[in-house]
Amino acid sequence: MERTRVAGIIPIENGFAFMHRVGVVKRKDYQEYYTFPGGGLEEGETLEEGTIREIKEELGIEVKVIKKLYEMKSDKFNQKEVFYLCEYVNGKFGTGDGPEFSNDPKYISSGKYLPEIIKRDKVKDLFLLPFEIKDKFVKDIEEENI
Repeated sequence: MERTRVAGIIPIENGFAFMHRVGVVKRKDYQEYYTFPGGGLEEGETLEEGTIREIKEELGIEVKVIKKLYEMKSDKFNQKEVFYLCEYVNGKFGTGDGPEFSNDPKYISSGKYLPEIIKRDKVKDLFLLPFEIKDKFVKDIEEENI
C-alpha cells in the first residue's frame, strides 16, 4: 500500500524551517541532510490535518495551511509526498515533542532531528532532500513566488 507523507514549507524569521538530520544510520546514501518537516498521515486524517500535526510534533509550532505547492511520487519509498505552504501562527520554534525526540530505540537508526531556520538566501546551498522538490523550491524563492 502506498504511504502518504505530508510536509510543510514554513516561512519564519526571514528564512524557512527545516529538519536537519544527522547521524542517519538506516540510510546508506545520506547520513546527513536537510528535509522539510513532516511525516506520514495517520488513519482518518486529511492531508492538511496531518501537516499541522506533524509540524507541531517536530517543530513545536502551530501553523495554518495556506496552499499545496508540490506533489511527487517516490517509487523507492512507495509513497506520495505532498508539500504545503504554511503560515506560522504561534508557539516556540524547536520545542517539538514527537516520537522522534523520545529516545525510543526504534528511532536510533534514524539519527538526530535538529530543527533549524535557514535564511532565504542560504537555502540553495543546503543538501536538501528530496532533490526534485529542492530545485522547484529554490526556483520559487529566486522568482519570489514564496
